[in-house]
Amino acid sequence: MSVIDTGKSRGPAPMARQANRPASRSPSFTTKDRPVLKNIPPLLTPDALHALASMGHGDDVAIVDANFPAARVARDGGARLVLLPGAGAPETLGAVLQLLPLDDFVPEAAWTMQPVGDAGAVPAPVAEFAQALRQAGQQPAASLERFAFYDRARGAFLLLQTGETRKYGNILLRKGVIASDPD
Repeated sequence: MSVIDTGKSRGPAPMARQANRPASRSPSFTTKDRPVLKNIPPLLTPDALHALASMGHGDDVAIVDANFPAARVARDGGARLVLLPGAGAPETLGAVLQLLPLDDFVPEAAWTMQPVGDAGAVPAPVAEFAQALRQAGQQPAASLERFAFYDRARGAFLLLQTGETRKYGNILLRKGVIASDPD
């Protein structure tokens, strides 16, 4: 049996152009002069925002650098992977902290990756993470050995891979709750 394409299988016909709307205008999330949504950090893409909004209490998000094996870790753990190639890891952390509460029911809600061979060293991205956490009123991040960090990242709900090219630009966050009740 052969299939003959009559053109009817391509879905509904395109809608006629609405009056006073230029045909070349495509939908966008920002305009030249102002964002369409208020108080949303502009480096967070629609995919990143949707993934963050889909997270529940206790879910982890890994903000990782360009060198991190994010595709493999996300595949192995079944996590969502969102690429933010134009963003640095500390800037991404700052943007995420504007929207995502950290878990305050656990002793640690943030973890960085320890430098190989010198667990006490504080690389520049890690120092910037500490500053961003402090500015957001959060506890300092704990640190994990490299492979322990990979293991924990495999359990993350979301990996945000940035364009950060400095080593150790990786941090994990555990989402808390947004509550409407006073306690």
